[in-house]
Amino acid sequence: MSTRDSASNSGLTAERGEKPEQDEATFGAFVRKPAARRVAIDASDGAGSIETVESLPGDAIEVGAIVDAYGLKGWVKIAPHAHAGHGGDAMLAAKRWWLVKGNERKAVRCLQSKVHSDTVVAHFGGCDDRDMAYALRGHSIHVLRSDFPKLTGDDEFYWVDLIGLDVVNDADVALGQVAGMIDNGAHSIMRVEFPTTGKDGSPTTGERLIPFVGVYVKTVDQAARRIVVDWDADY
Repeated sequence: MSTRDSASNSGLTAERGEKPEQDEATFGAFVRKPAARRVAIDASDGAGSIETVESLPGDAIEVGAIVDAYGLKGWVKIAPHAHAGHGGDAMLAAKRWWLVKGNERKAVRCLQSKVHSDTVVAHFGGCDDRDMAYALRGHSIHVLRSDFPKLTGDDEFYWVDLIGLDVVNDADVALGQVAGMIDNGAHSIMRVEFPTTGKDGSPTTGERLIPFVGVYVKTVDQAARRIVVDWDADY
């Protein structure tokens, strides 16, 4: 997970299951295991080099960070914000990555990537030795939202797609907007913010934490940007 509220910008997935039994995970419980990916180098697209760019594409989503070099041939080791099967597949599926560190922004072609224990290792075009890979430590990794794998279940959602949706209860009372998502180990929790008044009478922002499980979440309509929950406004 990112140290700066990665729940708001990572590619984690969530499943809207029934109320969980003890120790039963109900989010991202996917069994597919991505294999190593090999992508042919396309020199016409700058695939063989690491390019400096001025800005990221508008739909770029942060999915992890480079933490070390891996081996001697230019591979990097990555701490993903979500493991494969929980949204980390987005990193493995993308051919083009963007790297950010401070004011630096780079575009790279991912030639090969694969799961390695609880990390991901990858090889970029133009990164040919350990020293070059080591120099990329600390860069966050971004991929296009359009490169995320398509989810197969009707009740599966990427966290990033839930951020900003309006939340109402089944009595049509507005509860606020999804400002972030939290993973508590058993299931995901929506962090819903709403305008309210502080003790001194000044405007402030309140927060509701609503478990993203079927017993509470009734419908998610991404087209209407609306989530209906069984949740009282006084909770």
